[in-house]
Amino acid sequence: MDSIETYIKKNLSEKRRKHVYGVVHTAQKLAGQYGCDREKAKLAALFHDMFRSTPVDVLNMYVRQLEMDPVYLDNANLAHGPIAAKIMKRDYGITDPDLLNAVRYHTTGRAGMSLLEKVLYLADAIEPGRNYPGVEEIRKRAETSLDDACLLSMERSIRYIEERGLFLHEDTIKARDDLKK
Repeated sequence: MDSIETYIKKNLSEKRRKHVYGVVHTAQKLAGQYGCDREKAKLAALFHDMFRSTPVDVLNMYVRQLEMDPVYLDNANLAHGPIAAKIMKRDYGITDPDLLNAVRYHTTGRAGMSLLEKVLYLADAIEPGRNYPGVEEIRKRAETSLDDACLLSMERSIRYIEERGLFLHEDTIKARDDLKK
């Protein structure tokens, strides 16, 4: 854990560090509330945005080097999580599939999300530094239902992406549909 915190200190801006530690705090709180391993939630939160501020050309290099789906090229928002998961495994020796999936899918979600995946997805959306229309409603929903809060957050994200004509990853649609069941 020390090495990821050293990485964060050296490579992330003050604003990004504040967000990461806001996600750590929120993930641990949600983990405690919903019976998830708090240490795994902390570790996933520390890794989740390690490449979020990385320039697109460098992310593209990782996409190619790590032989990832070309859908991630030129899309920092989608690429940073899957790249972080691959680097967690390759450079940090983390092999726990739940941790890797939580980081990989923290932006899109996916069908069949684990408890840890939901905790990280939601913590990223509602950490104290987040300020967007509807965040308070999602925070309120998180007090009583992790699934309902994740569903509400996904529905809002989908609407936001569609209204702006941006690329919507199919994993988000599948995640939403799975949570609706």
